[in-house]
Amino acid sequence: MLSAYITSALRRARYTQLEDGSYCAEVSGLRGVIATGSGVEDCREALQEVIEEWVLLRVSRGLDVPVLDGARVRVPRAA
Repeated sequence: MLSAYITSALRRARYTQLEDGSYCAEVSGLRGVIATGSGVEDCREALQEVIEEWVLLRVSRGLDVPVLDGARVRVPRAA
Protein backbone atom coordinates (compact mmCIF):
# COMPACT_ATOMS: atom_id res chain seq x y z
CA MET A 1 0.00 0.00 0.00
CA LEU A 2 2.67 2.54 0.97
CA SER A 3 5.04 1.57 -1.84
CA ALA A 4 2.25 1.86 -4.44
CA TYR A 5 1.40 5.30 -3.09
CA ILE A 6 5.02 6.46 -3.21
CA THR A 7 5.34 5.14 -6.77
CA SER A 8 2.24 7.11 -7.81
CA ALA A 9 3.59 10.23 -6.15
CA LEU A 10 6.98 9.87 -7.85
CA ARG A 11 5.23 9.63 -11.23
CA ARG A 12 3.66 13.04 -10.55
CA ALA A 13 6.94 14.66 -9.55
CA ARG A 14 8.16 17.67 -11.49
CA TYR A 15 11.88 18.37 -11.48
CA THR A 16 13.47 21.76 -11.99
CA GLN A 17 17.15 22.42 -12.47
CA LEU A 18 18.29 25.29 -10.28
CA GLU A 19 20.83 27.97 -11.15
CA ASP A 20 23.61 26.15 -9.30
CA GLY A 21 22.99 22.95 -11.30
CA SER A 22 21.21 21.09 -8.50
CA TYR A 23 17.61 19.89 -8.81
CA CYS A 24 14.40 20.55 -6.94
CA ALA A 25 11.29 18.36 -7.12
CA GLU A 26 7.69 18.86 -6.08
CA VAL A 27 4.68 16.55 -6.22
CA SER A 28 1.41 17.95 -7.51
CA GLY A 29 -1.33 17.33 -4.98
CA LEU A 30 0.98 16.84 -1.98
CA ARG A 31 1.32 20.23 -0.36
CA GLY A 32 4.75 20.88 1.12
CA VAL A 33 6.43 17.85 -0.44
CA ILE A 34 9.67 19.25 -1.83
CA ALA A 35 13.15 17.77 -2.13
CA THR A 36 16.50 18.81 -3.58
CA GLY A 37 19.56 16.95 -4.76
CA SER A 38 22.80 17.46 -6.63
CA GLY A 39 21.44 15.48 -9.60
CA VAL A 40 18.09 14.15 -10.74
CA GLU A 41 18.63 10.72 -9.16
CA ASP A 42 19.78 12.22 -5.84
CA CYS A 43 16.73 14.47 -5.90
CA ARG A 44 14.43 11.53 -6.65
CA GLU A 45 15.85 9.51 -3.75
CA ALA A 46 15.40 12.45 -1.39
CA LEU A 47 11.87 12.98 -2.69
CA GLN A 48 10.97 9.36 -2.05
CA GLU A 49 12.01 9.74 1.58
CA VAL A 50 10.12 13.03 1.95
CA ILE A 51 6.94 11.45 0.54
CA GLU A 52 7.18 8.53 2.95
CA GLU A 53 7.73 10.82 5.94
CA TRP A 54 4.90 13.12 4.81
CA VAL A 55 2.45 10.21 4.58
CA LEU A 56 3.48 8.77 7.94
CA LEU A 57 3.18 12.16 9.63
CA ARG A 58 -0.33 12.65 8.24
CA VAL A 59 -1.37 9.17 9.35
CA SER A 60 0.07 9.70 12.83
CA ARG A 61 -1.95 12.90 13.19
CA GLY A 62 -5.16 11.33 11.90
CA LEU A 63 -5.17 13.46 8.76
CA ASP A 64 -6.39 12.23 5.40
CA VAL A 65 -3.86 11.26 2.77
CA PRO A 66 -5.08 12.32 -0.68
CA VAL A 67 -5.70 9.63 -3.29
CA LEU A 68 -3.16 9.75 -6.12
CA ASP A 69 -4.09 8.11 -9.40
CA GLY A 70 -6.13 5.49 -7.54
CA ALA A 71 -3.42 4.78 -4.93
CA ARG A 72 -4.68 5.09 -1.36
CA VAL A 73 -3.23 4.90 2.12
CA ARG A 74 -5.81 3.60 4.53
CA VAL A 75 -5.19 2.91 8.17
CA PRO A 76 -8.11 1.40 10.05
CA ARG A 77 -8.98 3.32 13.16
CA ALA A 78 -9.05 1.43 16.44
CA ALA A 79 -12.46 0.96 17.95
